Amino acid sequence: MDEKKTRGTENAPSGAKGPISVEAYSKAGYDRPSAVPPPVFQRPGVVRGPGFGGGPGRRFTSEFSKAKNTRGTVLRLWGYLRKHRALLWLVFLLAVLSSASSLVGPYLIGRAIDAMMGGKGAVDFTRIARIGAMLTAIYLLGAGASWLTTYYMTEVSQKTVRGLRKDLFAKVQALPVSYFDARPHGELMSRLANDVDNVDAALSQGVTQAFTSVLSVVGSFAMMLWLSPLLTLLSLAAIPISVAFTGAISKRTRRYFTKQAGDLGELNGFIEETISGQKVVKAFGREKALEDEFGTISEKLRRSGLLAQIYSGMVPRVMIMVNNLSYALVSVAGGILVVKGQVSVGLIASFLNYSRQFARPINEIANQYNQLQSAIAGAERVFEVLDEKNEHAESEPGYRPDLVKGNVRFDSVDFSYERGVPVLKDVDIDAKEGMTVALVGPTGAGKTTVVNLLMRFYDVDAGSIRVDGRDIRTLDRDALRGSIGIVLQDTYLFSETVRENIRYGRLAATDDEVEAAARTANADTFIRRLPEGYDTVLNEDGGNLSQGQRQLIAIARAILADPSILILDEATSSVDTRTEMHIQRALLDLMQGRTSFVIAHRLSTIKGADTILVIKEGRIVERGTHAQLMQAGGFYYGLYASQFKRHEALTAGV
Repeated sequence: MDEKKTRGTENAPSGAKGPISVEAYSKAGYDRPSAVPPPVFQRPGVVRGPGFGGGPGRRFTSEFSKAKNTRGTVLRLWGYLRKHRALLWLVFLLAVLSSASSLVGPYLIGRAIDAMMGGKGAVDFTRIARIGAMLTAIYLLGAGASWLTTYYMTEVSQKTVRGLRKDLFAKVQALPVSYFDARPHGELMSRLANDVDNVDAALSQGVTQAFTSVLSVVGSFAMMLWLSPLLTLLSLAAIPISVAFTGAISKRTRRYFTKQAGDLGELNGFIEETISGQKVVKAFGREKALEDEFGTISEKLRRSGLLAQIYSGMVPRVMIMVNNLSYALVSVAGGILVVKGQVSVGLIASFLNYSRQFARPINEIANQYNQLQSAIAGAERVFEVLDEKNEHAESEPGYRPDLVKGNVRFDSVDFSYERGVPVLKDVDIDAKEGMTVALVGPTGAGKTTVVNLLMRFYDVDAGSIRVDGRDIRTLDRDALRGSIGIVLQDTYLFSETVRENIRYGRLAATDDEVEAAARTANADTFIRRLPEGYDTVLNEDGGNLSQGQRQLIAIARAILADPSILILDEATSSVDTRTEMHIQRALLDLMQGRTSFVIAHRLSTIKGADTILVIKEGRIVERGTHAQLMQAGGFYYGLYASQFKRHEALTAGV
């Protein structure tokens, strides 16, 4: 708890709006290892402290630059699509059938018109009926093919996005802790949800549209050229204008859609952390300030969204205007040719239909431009995460010991979260199997950083950490962490049953083993009083339990895991004295026979530790038992005496 206070004041950004409270930093999980990163309370673009331990923060901004590699993004998406080549071929064939039916229809309509305007006013009803039957069959066939095209393309897109989303979530699990320390969780959630959904929408509609549009444009142009080269030339006169206009605005459109995606991620991050921290918000009366800040972020999103929509919306409207002018020009020229007797009325009717079909796909692509730009921007943001370096990116598989005894040694360890700002300097620790080592010291001294390094949330800059004589950098991370159990001050519980939250310590455990662990942790009694006992579903983060009850469940989880090394990070500092007694009793049972590292706020709880390490400014300045350190009268003596006097003052009612 003490470390967090310094980190809260030292790392608070000068540009932050209003003070950031000690409680806010504590709630945010600063300087504390955890299996799941808690919410963080700074805005993107300002300095953020690591969510799993001390040290200066890093900068993160939601201002995204223009996409760097559109072609590469499309090719990577194709890598996901081509896994479903058989369905894509089926979609292509159905699209050909649908487009072919749309090409035959205008020609038959022209022939029907000519049949109605036969020589000397005669109408060939037989021919018209035959053409009508053919049109009915062709349009029914085309409608069926179009529906099947959409159906199967939707299936392809859903399977593709499922693979993309699965890879992205797996990547999130493989990222190092430092990645989450430097980024707002809501912004990452935006990539998992909004950006992937944008890709889904573009694939399910855009790919089908591309197939049919290309076929329709090529087929219509061929029919126009066959019917009348002169009218075809007049129809093409508008294309250079459309191409020039589209090219001029496309450069800006992509940039604004990318900016819009970044602003949306920032807004999601703000909403997520504000909802998570409502108690702190209300306790410090920050509602109005947060409303103002939300308005600022929302206004940024409004501006970027407005510009993106304006520029993308200009394309289809201008193209419709240009195409209408072209249509009018062809109609006038065709009328002149009919009067001169050079072509029939039916041919002009067919040609005008083909000219519409030639322009319509281009207009539809323009109308989809918004969605395509948004999807490419979203895909690039997804691939940015996929391209991050994995935590487990060792060159060779790590060693997996059959048994971890729990001998831990720090040899001359140096470490810094940020280059040039050392957090630990020349730290030596020798914890033998079964020993209890307590870490004490003032705020920001580096106590929790020691734990972070042991868990390999970060690697040392110099020196080494050994477990049972082997450098932990040569160990498999999962094997190392599987041998370590953690009980935190602010434990994290999932929205699952009590039984499954305890079983999180060892997923293969039976129900009897889960309940035995709860009894050892002194949690069985209160669990059985819950509405559904062990099958009671907890609220998010165990909100329907007290702090002490959550701690006991966390201890039961650690007992079930049966670790060789145990880490207790101020596990009782925020509970009342009576609850602390229950938790301490459970912790003593848990610590039996295990190498334990205890980060203590209340020094009275570590009197029985085998070794107490006093850390100050990243160095171990004193070490020994409680009695030895008290007798030495040094820094530890001063810390203990100040707590004892404060306890006396509180007891006396001062």
